[in-house]
Amino acid sequence: MRIVLAATLVAATACVTPTDAADVAAGKEKAEMCVACHGENGISQTENIPSLAGQPDQFIQWQLVFFRAGTRKNEQMQPIVEQLNNDDIRNLGAYFSSLTPPKGPKDDDPDLSEKGKQAAAGRRCASCHTDSYAGTKAVARIAGQREEYLVKALHDYKSSARSGGGMAVMADVAYPLSEEEITALAQYLAHL
Repeated sequence: MRIVLAATLVAATACVTPTDAADVAAGKEKAEMCVACHGENGISQTENIPSLAGQPDQFIQWQLVFFRAGTRKNEQMQPIVEQLNNDDIRNLGAYFSSLTPPKGPKDDDPDLSEKGKQAAAGRRCASCHTDSYAGTKAVARIAGQREEYLVKALHDYKSSARSGGGMAVMADVAYPLSEEEITALAQYLAHL
């Protein structure tokens, strides 16, 4: 099933012609339904809900396809993504990637952040998420993401509750993490 989803998304994004190009304005209009949870301009103010501003275009597209296909499950997202067509998904990806990402809050625990920085280096997080943790292509931006959401995501990967996208890689990374490492990683990344 993952191979079929991957092939579908690759085909959909590879076959974009200038007349099929993503429409940021249409994405902004469609994103009105996202504001209640993901916040104005894609910056979440809601616990355990990620900010979408500045996420890579392909990452947004992949996640929406995974939700729509039921590969990635979320009770709140399911009824929303069922309404999206491929153009909507392209437009939403273009819109959210065009937004300025959230700025991490002032670091209130530099010692914990240092432990998180060491854990990130030890787990080679930058090899996928880039040196600035801004993500790229289909890999999430994790710099400045909501701290409690990062904790939730790492727990979901560790327990195999989250699938879709880099599931195998993230499960391998998250599974051996201790609670202290998860907390430290989230602290470090959220405050970048």
